[in-house]
Amino acid sequence: MALYNWNGYTEKGKTAHGMIDATSIREAKLKLRSQGVFVSTIAEEMSVQTQGVKNLSLKRFVGRVRHEDITVMTRQLSTLVGASIPLVDSLSALYEQTESPAMKRTVAQVRDCVNEGMSFADALGQHKRIFPDLYINMVRSGEASGALDVVLIRLADFMEGQHRLRAKVGAALVYPLVLFFVSMGVLLFLLTSVVPRVVGMFDNMNQVLPLPTRILIGVSDFLGWSWWLLILIAIVCGFFFVRWKRTEHGSMRFDRFKMRLPVYGRIYKKISVARFARTLGTLLSSGVPIIDSMKIVKTVVQNRVMEDVIEDASTDVMEGSSIAAPLKKSGVFPPIITHMIATGEKSGTLEEMLMKAADAYEEDVETAVAGLTSILEPVMIIIMGIMVGSIVLAILLPMLEMSTIVR
Repeated sequence: MALYNWNGYTEKGKTAHGMIDATSIREAKLKLRSQGVFVSTIAEEMSVQTQGVKNLSLKRFVGRVRHEDITVMTRQLSTLVGASIPLVDSLSALYEQTESPAMKRTVAQVRDCVNEGMSFADALGQHKRIFPDLYINMVRSGEASGALDVVLIRLADFMEGQHRLRAKVGAALVYPLVLFFVSMGVLLFLLTSVVPRVVGMFDNMNQVLPLPTRILIGVSDFLGWSWWLLILIAIVCGFFFVRWKRTEHGSMRFDRFKMRLPVYGRIYKKISVARFARTLGTLLSSGVPIIDSMKIVKTVVQNRVMEDVIEDASTDVMEGSSIAAPLKKSGVFPPIITHMIATGEKSGTLEEMLMKAADAYEEDVETAVAGLTSILEPVMIIIMGIMVGSIVLAILLPMLEMSTIVR
């Protein structure tokens, strides 16, 4: 089947447009006519293979599948499959319900692959930019065990939990970041626009200006002629920093540096540990083999230091070792997480212990972020007040000296 974009009118004369799947334009028109739509224009939606250079257009970036669309699709599909509806029919129902054009196109392509005899996991594997390895492997495990609906529910819960954690951390840091950039903007405006006009009256004074005033004038003059140079230097430094961070050595050094920062380092480490525990527990509870699970987890933690530790641990597990031993030996993972993993391995409740560890660390992250923002806000306000107060004081000092001389 192919996808067709159409424009037309409803029976009430209202304009309408959308996408429909059919084997030909004629079949597409007949389907639309049965739905009470009069087609004015219809054209086949170009596939990814035939778009070529046109993939560089704005449509490629605007028409991306959102994380929320994948989560909703997964939960809806789990409900349909759990109701014993065949997979192809379930995907067809999803196609009709999905509003996002990008998601609609993806569901149609996956459904067509499944209808042609391909497994659901392999069909999803044709869209790795949308469905990560974790998603594909869990679906493959669900298909093999006959519990696809259960696996899809776990996937939806996992994705919603990860999105909720990222949203909470991001929302907590928005206000301090906005306050920081506004403060920097105000300071730059004062130093480059206000201060030069105010201190112009000091040029005709036949006395030595106070040191704070001379420093203020020097900083203002420097920013007045070099602001473009500073921006250029910042852009160049940012470019080379991004290139360095993308190298294996650079990413390792930078992640290690982030983990050693006084306050942020603990939060960053807890986020990585929570992501590791949640992902590994979800994969294992879905029936994914331990070695495959650890390979997937390595790509999910987004911490180069932990990635190396997990890779070494997976090698040791292949040789017959436990999971906890190499993690404990690395010194990167906190002792409590290694103890919980060791306990879970001995008692046969590894998945449950990993989930409990993930819950605990996610709660710690939320508490730590809330505490950090509650400290950052007054500290930044105080620093901003000190800076503005220093500028005002540097301007008032010469005036106070002039009034003393007049008296």
